[in-house]
Amino acid sequence: MGKLEGKVALVTGGTSGIGAASAALMAREGAVVILAARNEERGRKQETEIINAGGKAEFIRCDVTQRDEVAKLRESVLAGYGRLDILMNNAGLLRTAALEDITDEDWDMVYHTNLKSALYVCQSFIGLLQESRGVILNNASINGLHHYIKGKRSYMYATSKAALIQFTKYLAKNYAPAVRVNCLCPGMTITNLFTNRDFSRFDGCNLLGRMADPEEIGRIALFLVSDDSSFMTGSVVVADGGESLL
Repeated sequence: MGKLEGKVALVTGGTSGIGAASAALMAREGAVVILAARNEERGRKQETEIINAGGKAEFIRCDVTQRDEVAKLRESVLAGYGRLDILMNNAGLLRTAALEDITDEDWDMVYHTNLKSALYVCQSFIGLLQESRGVILNNASINGLHHYIKGKRSYMYATSKAALIQFTKYLAKNYAPAVRVNCLCPGMTITNLFTNRDFSRFDGCNLLGRMADPEEIGRIALFLVSDDSSFMTGSVVVADGGESLL
């Protein structure tokens, strides 16, 4: 029996990178995984891969920056499963710019994707999570805690992730003991934003001298949404290859 047998999990931005790896691991451990994202092609592909591997998954197209679409997502989850046990707020966007080049459009887009989406999803699903005594995991970033050596243009991304970390702590305080809420802060990870080739630009930015594989971060996410972390809430878990020690 898997660690998440009988659980229903929702992963936003669950069709690539850390979200996809985390969703696949949750399904492998017995959860029914709902993948909520905008990209239909990637979503159907991820859904099929999980099912072909023996797991249970459903892709539901949803732009989590839109409150009305999140409300429809809740209706679909409730109609299809009647409950929610795990919520992973993973949807994220990276935009960088020098201070003088930041536009209202870019600022709003980053904050809507990285922060406001978590607000909308938590507002919609907190009642179901209270009923199930469930778990929320917010995927932030080490950049919300620490300024990496060569990152001088991350105003929007870093500050939105710092806000998500504080949002996590307030959720944990206000919804304990019914709902556990934790935050994951990965370092540089091989995703559609970065490849191993990119790491040469950031040479010396962590102690391990490489980027993380998404599954490495996904295994930590799995720990945080399972009963293995049953005495953790309000925690900020760093997985950055030692970047924050430099």
